[in-house]
Amino acid sequence: MKLEDYFTFLSPDDIRLKGTRVGIETILYEYIYRHQSPETIANTYINLSLEQIYATILYFLHNQESVTQYMTDWLNYCQESEKQQLENPPDHITRLRQLKAQREVIAL
Repeated sequence: MKLEDYFTFLSPDDIRLKGTRVGIETILYEYIYRHQSPETIANTYINLSLEQIYATILYFLHNQESVTQYMTDWLNYCQESEKQQLENPPDHITRLRQLKAQREVIAL
């Protein structure tokens, strides 16, 4: 089995573990940025096998430059999405914030 056989390449910015909806960024974020061991990741994501997690890490190690760019793009996307959501919250969030502010005024 080739290493790439563990993954489904939907697009250059969407690589998932074969047979799942889990992107490699999920595992690599835990491994690279949160310093979690493969075993800890497997205990957190119980639908993934330890073999899949090690394959993802190995894929990263074999393709560090492109996967680092993949992760950078993903993190930038997440930050931009969070910024947009904070600037333009959904209507129900705005309404909840208004209700909370009203309750705080009443409590004073």
